Amino acid sequence: MKSMDDIATPRRTKEIIQRHGFSFKKSLGQNFLIDQNILNKIVAAAGLDETKGALEIGPGIGALTEKLARTADRVTAVEIDQRLLPILQEVLEPYSKVHVRHGDVLKLDLQEIFREDFAGLDKVSVVANLPYYVTTPILMRLLEEKLPLENIVVMIQKEVAERMAASPGTKNYGSLSIAVQYYSMPELVCVVPHTVFIPQPNVESAVIRLQVRETPAVQVQDEQHFFEVVQASFAQRRKTISNNLKSRFFTKENKDQLDPLLQQAGIEPSRRGETLSLEEFARLSDVLLAAGIS
Repeated sequence: MKSMDDIATPRRTKEIIQRHGFSFKKSLGQNFLIDQNILNKIVAAAGLDETKGALEIGPGIGALTEKLARTADRVTAVEIDQRLLPILQEVLEPYSKVHVRHGDVLKLDLQEIFREDFAGLDKVSVVANLPYYVTTPILMRLLEEKLPLENIVVMIQKEVAERMAASPGTKNYGSLSIAVQYYSMPELVCVVPHTVFIPQPNVESAVIRLQVRETPAVQVQDEQHFFEVVQASFAQRRKTISNNLKSRFFTKENKDQLDPLLQQAGIEPSRRGETLSLEEFARLSDVLLAAGIS
């Protein structure tokens, strides 16, 4: 198809919306991209080719879906808003390799989707312009399900992207950074101005690529316990790691046990959670678990 037919232009987007009488729902965080350049950057970051599949979440009127269909072997697009289904059916008609599913990605059986839609493909990436109000739950579900994913390339709120990619010792580093980096290697692809959307969101956006790790960044005895220790360590950012952990895991009677355990893990009790690396959190979690603290 010629580039003039692309969906992601202001003129074509407005024409499709008006023809179908579509109105934006604020509750679904709908902002449609109208910039070819940004879409091309998103698709390029996913490293797709005709041997790979793409799962898109929230295709809207199909601007990104169209680009994916021209690049990947197979595309499945999951759309929660029933009003968009006839639009997608119409604009994606030229692309036989696209399968649109209606549903909420937080409730669908993702393992089943991968088995049914991507059978025989070695590598699949998630590529999406995510609704900002559910960014973190969607990304954590994708990572925790241990799906056979190569990359997750998503447009999200810039502030959230910066938190995901943050290093220890910086103000953006927190439990979200650790959760994302445990499962993947994050990299900011580009910052996106709010002017390239209809309607324009109130916040700056960014495209981030999460290269999914084959095995987690660190080995821990108990994953759930590891994440509980991480959460507790950031409960109050101004407090030391010692004080935060005492509040969560210890009573008045046994709180004196903690500082020696921190020393055993090679961590000064006066440090704050945001200074600890993934490796240090892993050691700490295992030391606490071995001492029966959970």
